[in-house]
Amino acid sequence: MAMTLTEKVLAAHCDRDEVRPGDLIQARVDMALVNDITLPLAMGPFREAGGVRVFDPDRVVVVLDHFNPAKDIDSATRLMEARAFAREMGLTNLFDVGDMGIEHVLLPEQGLVVPGDLVIGADSHTCTYGALSAFATGVGSTDFAAAMLTGTCWFKAPETMRIVLKGSCPEWVSGKDVILHIIGKIGVDGANYMAMEFCGDGIEQLTMADRFTIANMAIEAGAKNGIFPFDETVEAYAAQRARRTYEHYEADPDAVYASTMTVDLSGLEPLVAMPFLPSNVRGISEVKGLPIDQVVIGSCTNGRIEDLRQAARLLEGRRVARGIRVIVIPGTPGVVLQAMSEGLMEIFLRAGAAVSTPTCGPCLGGYMGILAKGERAVSTTNRNFVGRMGHTESEVVLASPAVAAASALAGCLADPREV
Repeated sequence: MAMTLTEKVLAAHCDRDEVRPGDLIQARVDMALVNDITLPLAMGPFREAGGVRVFDPDRVVVVLDHFNPAKDIDSATRLMEARAFAREMGLTNLFDVGDMGIEHVLLPEQGLVVPGDLVIGADSHTCTYGALSAFATGVGSTDFAAAMLTGTCWFKAPETMRIVLKGSCPEWVSGKDVILHIIGKIGVDGANYMAMEFCGDGIEQLTMADRFTIANMAIEAGAKNGIFPFDETVEAYAAQRARRTYEHYEADPDAVYASTMTVDLSGLEPLVAMPFLPSNVRGISEVKGLPIDQVVIGSCTNGRIEDLRQAARLLEGRRVARGIRVIVIPGTPGVVLQAMSEGLMEIFLRAGAAVSTPTCGPCLGGYMGILAKGERAVSTTNRNFVGRMGHTESEVVLASPAVAAASALAGCLADPREV
């Protein structure tokens, strides 16, 4: 029978001729990712289940990216425990200070995830890897512990929502605006436990950075995963990085979808998500002028070199508004080096921004940019829930790097087309 792209990947990983929505399957895992917050939580169940070795030390990846370098004694202890576990298990892919990056920017850059993979991560934004035409999803720490032990994971095959992208994005409109538009239309539960499969001629206009951003925020619509087709753009990206051979899959032309949504990219404007939901989406023209205190440019959503280039285009030769704190967080050491070679770091520093080592820190209210009561930030991160970046009476406005940079210059929410 005909299958969607997600169903094809799942079927290939459980040796079945077909998978239908609602089927319970036990599938092989190509890569299992965990970080400094979730590994200590998974270690207990792993030990309780009799675990003494992981299923494959090459396929369990530990990225110490949330509170590293350690911000306090508690985080230092968690990091120490994670390092000890990785050494004990003989893991070949432990990313620590110096080579540590934000996990969902780092793994594709390092070629550890390839097209056609089935990837799980003890982090909800593992769905980012769907940009590579992989099935990737977040799991809880107990499920992750079981996967470390067995190399498999149980899934209920999801229904698929088909999202047809057509046309091309206007200037200063990027992947962040595309996914905010979609979430604004369907809501934070509009794709609950569904696969979001992107297709259409508009895809060829999207860079890999755009696709990573869109897939990253599929979870903000409640989706199990977001997934893009394998095309020349994905093939070129993988050809430069893939550490393993791979097999890619294609949706059948007569696959059955639960619903279809069409997005005309040419009709989009720069968008923001106002507090306190990613679905509270407004055009920048509606909300420009709202005062802000801080700008964060980075994260697993928008910490790639393309994101930094977009921000630097606006900041070059200018200074951020007086009283506005601007924090730029490159996603990986590789992004840092590339930004240095292109002169972007100098642009940020001369503009009055601070540049951080790669970290998830401020996105989850961890460190490197916590908000006080009454403060408002424009951030290129992915969530703006109550208290997400600090005090429960602070606010986070989600935006693209272009809107974030324009707002930094204006000292308020600003339209990059007008700065």
